[in-house]
Amino acid sequence: MHKPGDVILGGLFEVHYTSVFPELTFTSEPNEHICQGFDPPGFRHAMTMAFAIEEINKNPNLLPNVTLGYSLYDNCGTLVIGFSAALSLASSQEERFLPLEQCSGGPPVLGIVGDSFSTFSIATSDVIGLFRLPIVSYFATCSCLSDRHRFPSFFRTIPSDTFQVHAMIQILKHFGWTWAGLLVSDDDYGLHVAQSFQSELTQSGLGCLAYIEILPWGNNPSELTRIVEGMKKSTARVVIVFAHQINMIQLMEEVVKQNVTGLQWIASEAWSSAAVLQTPRFMPYLGGTLGVAIRRGEILGLRDFLLRTKPGNSRNDERYMIRQFWEHTFQCKFAPPPVDWLEAGGALCSGEEDLETVQTEFLDVSNLRPEYNIYKAVYALAYALDDMLQCQPGRGPFSSHSCASMQKLEAWQVLYYLEKVNFTIPFGDQVSFDENGDALPIYDIMNWLWLPDGGIQVLNVGVVKKTAFGDEELTLNEDKIFWNFNNNQPPRSVCSETCNPGTRMARKKGQPVCCFDCVPCSEGKISNETNSLECFSCPEDFWSSPKRDHCILKTTDFLSYHEPLGVCLTTASLLGTCICTVVLGIFTYHRSTPMVRANNSELSFLILVSLKLCFLCSLLFIGQPRLWTCQLRHAAFGISFVLCVSCILVKTMVVLAVFKASKPGGGVHLKWFGAVQQRGTVFALTCIQAAICTVWIVTASPVPHKNTQYHNDKIIYECVVGSTVGFTVLLGYIGLLAIISFLLAFLGRNLPDNFNEAKLITFSMLIFCAVWVAFVPAYINSPGKYADAVEVFAILASSFGLLMALFGPKCYVILLRPERNTKKAIMCRGAAKC
Repeated sequence: MHKPGDVILGGLFEVHYTSVFPELTFTSEPNEHICQGFDPPGFRHAMTMAFAIEEINKNPNLLPNVTLGYSLYDNCGTLVIGFSAALSLASSQEERFLPLEQCSGGPPVLGIVGDSFSTFSIATSDVIGLFRLPIVSYFATCSCLSDRHRFPSFFRTIPSDTFQVHAMIQILKHFGWTWAGLLVSDDDYGLHVAQSFQSELTQSGLGCLAYIEILPWGNNPSELTRIVEGMKKSTARVVIVFAHQINMIQLMEEVVKQNVTGLQWIASEAWSSAAVLQTPRFMPYLGGTLGVAIRRGEILGLRDFLLRTKPGNSRNDERYMIRQFWEHTFQCKFAPPPVDWLEAGGALCSGEEDLETVQTEFLDVSNLRPEYNIYKAVYALAYALDDMLQCQPGRGPFSSHSCASMQKLEAWQVLYYLEKVNFTIPFGDQVSFDENGDALPIYDIMNWLWLPDGGIQVLNVGVVKKTAFGDEELTLNEDKIFWNFNNNQPPRSVCSETCNPGTRMARKKGQPVCCFDCVPCSEGKISNETNSLECFSCPEDFWSSPKRDHCILKTTDFLSYHEPLGVCLTTASLLGTCICTVVLGIFTYHRSTPMVRANNSELSFLILVSLKLCFLCSLLFIGQPRLWTCQLRHAAFGISFVLCVSCILVKTMVVLAVFKASKPGGGVHLKWFGAVQQRGTVFALTCIQAAICTVWIVTASPVPHKNTQYHNDKIIYECVVGSTVGFTVLLGYIGLLAIISFLLAFLGRNLPDNFNEAKLITFSMLIFCAVWVAFVPAYINSPGKYADAVEVFAILASSFGLLMALFGPKCYVILLRPERNTKKAIMCRGAAKC
């Protein structure tokens, strides 16, 4: 179809489905072929370009004084025919075109709208690019066509498959479908998509493909049977199909044959609006299909233009194509009809039939999608020409700031302006191209609704577009979506169920990353998100909850005043302190009696005070350890016990010296054990322990420590001694004094019965040494707070032993046997004498 003009725009459309090439003979022409299967929508595509050019020619503000013409070709769904037509347009050698008389040659073809197939566009653009002739496709989506080095003159008004793939992934992400199958056509369109989709899906980490199958061309039932059987066996409930209508028709025939239901289909733009698939036979399987579709637009006046399409209104070069359309629409033949047609009772066409009386896709302008892209493509070329012709001489973009002239227009000049075109069409959409020749990407989201009465409706339920920041933005109206499943709810398509918080994903060997087992986190580790790849350790003071989904503060454990053990020890400590106080009061009250005076009352008072300190120092071991309590507890314990034991040692030595002095020549011993010497000895021995404690605290001070060695979920607060040597020397010094006291007292065990203080000291030291000898292994083997409890018990036990052994008999005599609290009773040597 041709129309003359000052400038010609070419067009490549699929008006017929296929073509038949007869067997070549010596007399046949090499380019002879027969196109078959008239396609009304394809013819509408071609007429949309004719309408756009007519509208531009009537617009006084766009290309004034310039008339656009067109030269439209039918590729018959065959690459060689489309390629031949593109070469004819590029070389401007169409024989049936009659140039204007005033021109020296035919008007140039400065741009081509088409082709619809990616494979056709690749082949055409490879050659057309050599001529720098702009080609603007309205339906070729292969991402490979964005390669500007290979296709420098290719543009398109439809988004590339790269964006379509991203749109599909956004839909999968929105509904949580991580397990899907992918079917693609066996051509550049499908194969590039398969590679791109798998790569993008893997990089995004949003899902996996259960299978990838290539749909065969032509009649291959065995391959289709194998593919459908695989779909039937797969656990994936979502099937994504990047293929053409003819591929889907063949596939659905096999799906119906095997009765494969329960699948959620996601359609590419190539078939998301295909009426040929929206039949009662296929809808039980395809109902609820979601698909991305070319942006729908409105073209005012197009239907009126299409209604004017009649054989009588057309030029000779258009009449042949329009007559085919007429015969297809009204099922008639123009004269002279074939003989077999008349014999079969076929009707004759008059050319005056009314298009509005028949139901034809040709007049359906309610869902203009490819037509809208064709409309934008024609306007893009027109605006590029308009910008080029408005160039002011001396300010042009070409050499020496020159401009293009109407008399010498070159295709490469149009290409320059087409790259920079930016305009808004009457429908309101902006049209421009990026550095790869791609238009601003936007898709409608379509949903196939199967009505209860058997009717079929394709609804627009959302949109996906690229934002100003380069991200994909998906908007869906889920309330409008029809799902072909029970309760009208979206299906669930996952290889493995979601791993809840508290578990991590463990990939199944030999399977995609979406197939995994959920392994519970180990103790001390948590995961607080679904599908966590790994479990994370809790901070030092925290532990995992029972469900392993969050960290909780570890329980702290120490010898507390609030627990039964702590209460018992505290009570015992206070009781011992009170007893010491009572005994001290008794001795103070009876300080003038022989029993108190005979036992060196000053040392007795000092022992009682030191025992009181020993009882009280045990309280430092109870409660949460702090730095000052850790430093003070062992120092107070060590000094208090050394003070007590040193007093006992001096007392033992005084007792022995007194009885030695009672013998002839023994008076010399007493001068070394006067009151001053006794005090000095106690002070010196105690200062040694104080020095040991000072050096220990200064060099390696005991400090509080959070111990998790015994229980992972519990913090044991304890005091580490800092220096084991210091602690050993402290205990060893106490033990040394206790052993010396025990030995000296043991030597004096045979003194007179009624004044045998040495026996009491021997017994008390025996208790003291026994307690502390048992303490060492018990302390070493007791964990955490029980080590403190053992030490407190040892302090209390040894203190009570000393208190009872040394002062119990004296208090008994003072309080209950006062008749024995006399100097005579104390000094007598024999029971009979007394």
